[in-house]
Amino acid sequence: MTVETRPAPRLHRAWLIAGAAFVALLASAGFRAAPGVLIDPLHEEFGWSRTTISSAVSVNLVLFGLFAPFAAALMERFGIRRVSATALTVIALGAGGTVFMTASWQLILCWGVLVGLGTGSMAMGFAAMVATRWFVRSRGVVTGVLTAAGATGQLIFLPLIANLAVSSGWRTASLVIAIAALAVVPVVLLVIRDHPADVGTTAYGTPADAEVTRPAPTTGSVRRALSVLGQAARTRTFWLLAAGFAICGATTNGLVGTHFVPAAHDHGMPQTTAASLLALVGVFDVVGTIFSGWLTDRVDPRILLGVYYALRGVSLALLPQLFTDSVQPSMWAFILFYGLDWVATVPPTVALCIRAFGDAGPIVFGWVFASHQLGAAFAASAAGLVRDQLGNYTLAWYSAAVLAVIASVASLAITRAKKPVAVLAT
Repeated sequence: MTVETRPAPRLHRAWLIAGAAFVALLASAGFRAAPGVLIDPLHEEFGWSRTTISSAVSVNLVLFGLFAPFAAALMERFGIRRVSATALTVIALGAGGTVFMTASWQLILCWGVLVGLGTGSMAMGFAAMVATRWFVRSRGVVTGVLTAAGATGQLIFLPLIANLAVSSGWRTASLVIAIAALAVVPVVLLVIRDHPADVGTTAYGTPADAEVTRPAPTTGSVRRALSVLGQAARTRTFWLLAAGFAICGATTNGLVGTHFVPAAHDHGMPQTTAASLLALVGVFDVVGTIFSGWLTDRVDPRILLGVYYALRGVSLALLPQLFTDSVQPSMWAFILFYGLDWVATVPPTVALCIRAFGDAGPIVFGWVFASHQLGAAFAASAAGLVRDQLGNYTLAWYSAAVLAVIASVASLAITRAKKPVAVLAT
């Protein structure tokens, strides 16, 4: 008597795509980790004020956010693979170009414009596009993992950049980031595909009898992105999501991501120690974002956002009392919590965009993410100005705590959508 054995099921191609996207997002985040540890070295070498240096960070953050919806539309037209490979190349050019700068406008051009456009193309809209096209089942978890890649890469690079800046100079740190971005381009070109139909399959979790179909091609990427914005902006849901996410950006990338290290240094903590603390935020962020994605598949995303923002506000209100010249247990507690909460807001926000706007959800999320970066840019500049004028960051921390509570209220005020808003293709 013979016993038939079934061949082991093959790994779905979607997981390979997600893995390559994770690596690409990790690499693209490298140069965005630089501001927090390079503010003081640039100030010392060139004599530029923190307000001037922070303005370059603000340009980066604005372009990073504003280009995201256009990048999503470009991916619809030209494909995920080509757009992401080009973006990584632009990041490398911007990072490498900084080593030759001698004037502040060159900092704005390289650090602000080039890196802003490149990272904007590899922003969370990219993560939403991959998760939406390649996954039906586990979409929330995948969104969480890819979101964690961007934020975690930014924070994990911090100790490397800080140590290189101290031991070999900030130019060496910039060149290492440029090389890392270029090294990922072959991975993107070899592994990532634009749509499941390109390899004769369907999205992961699609019913077995579903047909392998390709979405209709789109033209006019700019017109498509603006058309989606025009229609989404007529809804209350869009503005509540945008307001909450603007505050999210202000309280993460703009304030903590940019100014935590110099703020800790103001209290006598070594820059490398502060950078390592911020890197730990990135480690805990992986757990928090993936768990948030899992929760998003099971819990009302509006409630999740309300809780996340409220707890963030409490932690920011306590932070000014936690800074000392050494790492105390209370600071470890803050790092743990803020890491779990850092971008836990992304999976429920993406879910609400898809729920409210259907297939146009990734582009709508791109616009919502643009508000995130506008909030981050404002906070980066405002906190730098507060530090220059008052000599400390205390007012910035308390203001951010109040804003986080406002974001919590806005999230809970979102009405549950009965069906997606019809957004016409162009």
